[in-house]
Amino acid sequence: MALDTGTRPAKESGTYRIGGDLQVDRLGYGAMQITGPGVWGDPKDPAEAVRVLRRAYELGVTFIDTADSYGPFVSELLIREALHPYADDLLIATKAGLTRSGPGDWRAVGRPEYLRQQCELSLRHLGLETIGLYQLHRIDPAVPLADQLGELALLREEGKIRHIGLSEVTVDQIEAARRIVPIVSVQNLYNLANRDAEDVLDHCEEHDLAFIPWYPIATGELARPGGPLDAVAAEHGATPAQLALAWLLRRSPVVLPIPGTSSVAHLEENVAAAQVQLTDAEYERLSAATT
Repeated sequence: MALDTGTRPAKESGTYRIGGDLQVDRLGYGAMQITGPGVWGDPKDPAEAVRVLRRAYELGVTFIDTADSYGPFVSELLIREALHPYADDLLIATKAGLTRSGPGDWRAVGRPEYLRQQCELSLRHLGLETIGLYQLHRIDPAVPLADQLGELALLREEGKIRHIGLSEVTVDQIEAARRIVPIVSVQNLYNLANRDAEDVLDHCEEHDLAFIPWYPIATGELARPGGPLDAVAAEHGATPAQLALAWLLRRSPVVLPIPGTSSVAHLEENVAAAQVQLTDAEYERLSAATT
């Protein structure tokens, strides 16, 4: 789909107030892919990564999601290089709770002292005094949940973070967490082709929690020639990936898709999805599709 470069297309996705006070445009950017292979080390082209981040803001993206484990820290450092000092309307969200020992290796660590250490490092690497949205990347089953979230609550009281979110959780875990500390967002795997977290999304909508679907563009067999995305895409002059993002934006007002890429051209294609307006019939048609 052709992008109207004279506008900031991401703003056509509408807005959402995370925690009731941090307003962002709903189509965001996930900064995992600006690292090296296996989400490890520096990217092949750091200058292009910086261009991607700056172009994202130019196109209206005001919500960027990263994590200390992306690199590790490579993503956060590139965000600072590209965008610091940050615009007043730009929210940089980050996460802690997964540690790395090499490419493709992810291990949950929720010890309070570790979470505090990582928060302090993220503040330094991002160049922030307060992290607007700080997310527990995974719940560590070896550490009491009250200890993990209790430390984040202390960091919030100290003014080092503003709001707390969760990632890859069940409805029961969300409710358990909310009995310990206010939760404003949930980040789970969810896309048109994989809707296993439907109950979590419904719960977030019911309680006005931001739902941040990671891996939002996966379309699989849905995008095959003659498949359910093909005809609708042709009608809009859009790509299957753009339709998948448009469907997410239509799915619920609490959904904040964060497609990621290491290419400016691909970024522009993703952001143009905000300009795709699905009819009721098209939305239902895509919703009924299965892999």
